[in-house]
Amino acid sequence: MRRMLRLHRIFVKQHMKNLMEYKVDFLTGAISFLLGQIVQIAFIGIIFSQIPTLDGWSFDEILFIYGFSLIPKGIDHLLFDNLWSVGYFIVRKGDFDKYLTRPINSLFYVISEKFCVDAFGELAMGIILIAYSLFGLDINFYWYTIPLFVAAVVFATLIYTAIKIATSAIAFWTKASGHITHMFYMTNDFSKYPTDIYNRFVRGFITYVIPFAFTAFYPASYFLTGEDMLFCIGGTVIASILLLTVSIMIWNRGIKAYESAGS
Repeated sequence: MRRMLRLHRIFVKQHMKNLMEYKVDFLTGAISFLLGQIVQIAFIGIIFSQIPTLDGWSFDEILFIYGFSLIPKGIDHLLFDNLWSVGYFIVRKGDFDKYLTRPINSLFYVISEKFCVDAFGELAMGIILIAYSLFGLDINFYWYTIPLFVAAVVFATLIYTAIKIATSAIAFWTKASGHITHMFYMTNDFSKYPTDIYNRFVRGFITYVIPFAFTAFYPASYFLTGEDMLFCIGGTVIASILLLTVSIMIWNRGIKAYESAGS
């Protein structure tokens, strides 16, 4: 009995410690992210204080696109961010072995192992920006607008996740690929603004090569204008399915090539 009480106290203590760590992570991550976004939005505000529109897009429309971009990115951050660990150190240290010793899909195991609660700051900022921008926009709402919005967010999230799966899986051959994931992932910043402002090369790259434009601008532009639903929403769905299919194939091929490594 005494031993059981001692184990219970240890468990409770560890549980409380984990809760405190999550709380600290949440507050630190959320605050730092919010401060960073406020600076970027202030910069956009400064630009629009000098010009009425940006290639035909108003300040409120830019805020809507920017806010939309943060929601799928935030969901991916919340649910699938453990994939970064695969590329940076899990494979290199030989710790990936544990994911292969359980009767569960290794990719699902990696994804479900960790949740990044600091992503709530990202999600909150996205929702706030969209809500604020709607006061200055004349958007027509129909019975299918919200379901379509949710679907667009889900498939846009899968684009982020698919790119992380594919690039982190490269570590099965190279032992580390975090820098590759980072290089690909950072191009998502282009999706926060209308593709019209970029030259033909950049526009084609973020549309057809690394299709981050389908995570923000294209679906957001449909909700703003009501035009090109087949391309803007259908393209998001197709891009996410194709990328996810290819990324899972790369992951499974990588699992077969994986050889345990260690420091």
